[in-house]
Amino acid sequence: MSRPLDRARHHLKAHPLALDAVLAAGVLGCMVVGSFVQPHDQDAVSWSIRTPDLLSLVLMALAALALVFRRRAPLTVLALTGTAAIIECVTGDPRAPVAMAAVIALYTVASTTDRPTTWRVGLLTMTVLTGAAMLAGPLPWYAQENLGIFAWTGIGATAGDAVRSRRAFVQAIRERAEKAERTREEEARRRVAEERLRIARDLHDVVAHHIALVNVQAGVAAHVMDKRPDQAKEALAHVREASRSALNELRATVGLLRQSGDPEAPTEPAPGLARLDELVGTFRSAGLPVEVARADHGTTLPAAVDLAAYRVIQEALTNVRKHAGADAKAEVSVVRGGPNVEITVLDDGAGDDDDPDNGGGHGLLGMRERVTALRGTLTTGPRYGGGFRVHAILPVKTRTAAARDEPGEPV
Repeated sequence: MSRPLDRARHHLKAHPLALDAVLAAGVLGCMVVGSFVQPHDQDAVSWSIRTPDLLSLVLMALAALALVFRRRAPLTVLALTGTAAIIECVTGDPRAPVAMAAVIALYTVASTTDRPTTWRVGLLTMTVLTGAAMLAGPLPWYAQENLGIFAWTGIGATAGDAVRSRRAFVQAIRERAEKAERTREEEARRRVAEERLRIARDLHDVVAHHIALVNVQAGVAAHVMDKRPDQAKEALAHVREASRSALNELRATVGLLRQSGDPEAPTEPAPGLARLDELVGTFRSAGLPVEVARADHGTTLPAAVDLAAYRVIQEALTNVRKHAGADAKAEVSVVRGGPNVEITVLDDGAGDDDDPDNGGGHGLLGMRERVTALRGTLTTGPRYGGGFRVHAILPVKTRTAAARDEPGEPV
C-alpha cells in the first residue's frame, strides 16, 4: 500500500507543475464547496444548496488557475489571487472563500523568499485584504469573516517562513556534512601522499647508499681478483654485508605498506645517530676516509629528527663516494647548539660536477624535503677551494613534542 503512495509522491516531486495543478484543483474544490455555505442565517449555519454568483465562480476559477504557476512567479500569483480576493470581499454577499487562494500564494512567497520580503509582503497582504473587507465589504467591520481573513493571511505568512527556515537549516547541515566529508577525504589523501613520499625517500636513501657500496666493492674485487685473492675475498665479504643490510632495510620499509592482516612486519628500529659509527664504517671499508666529530653527547632526539639526521649523513656520504673522486676525504660533524642539532658533511673532492645530484637524481631533494618537514633548514653547495658542503639544522623538538610539552591552559 505504501509503495504506490511513495511512487506517486516521487512522481509529483519530479513534476512540480503537476503537483501545483493538483493543489490548485483541490483548492478550487474547497472554495466551491465553501461557497454553498450560508453563514448569515438567523438561527444556525445553513448548509442548504445555493448557486454562487457567477462573478464568484469566475474569481475562484481564475485564482485557482493562477496557483498552478505559484512556483514560477510567486509574487505575480500573489498579486492575482489577492486582487481576486479583494474583489470578492467587496462584492460578494454572501462572500465566497476566494481568499483561500491568496493565503496559499502568500505561503508560497514566504517559503521561497527571504524573511524581510516575507515581512513586507505579508504585512501588505494582511493590511490590504483585511482593510478592503472591513471598509468596503457588505459586512460590519468587526464581522468574524473579516477577522478570519486577517488571521489566515498571518498564518500563511508565518507557516511559509517556518518552512523556509527549516529548509535553510537542513541545507546548512547537509553542506557542513559534505564539507566535513570532503575535508576528511582531502586529509586522507594528503596523509597518503606524505607517507608515499616518505617511503620513497627511505627507499632512495637505502638503495643509493648500499648499491654505491656494492658497486665500489665489486669493482675492487674484480680489479684484484687475480693478483690479490685475499683482498678480493674481503671486498666480496663487504659486498655481501652491504647487500644484506640493504635487504633488511628494504624489508623494514616495505613492511610499512602491509595491511593489518598481513604477516608481522620486521620490528627492527629505524636507524639513527646511534648507528653513525656503523654507517661510517661501511664507507671506510669502501675506501672513503671519513673523520667524525661529535658534540651532541647526552642529547636524546625525537625519532623523526634522529632518522632525518642519519639519512642526511648517509646521502651526503653516498654523494661524496659517487661524485667526489677516488682520492676524496670526508668530514662529518654533529653538534648540539641550543634548541637545534647541526649536521655538517664536508669533502675535498675534485669531482667534475658541482651538483652531486646531476643526471636526475633525487638525493639533495630528498634531504631537503626531510629537513623542511621537520621545520629545519638545509644548505648545500661547493666549498671555496674545492669540494662540497652539506649543512643541516634540525630542531631538537618536533612540532608534536613541543605541543605535548606545553603546559595546559587554566580552565
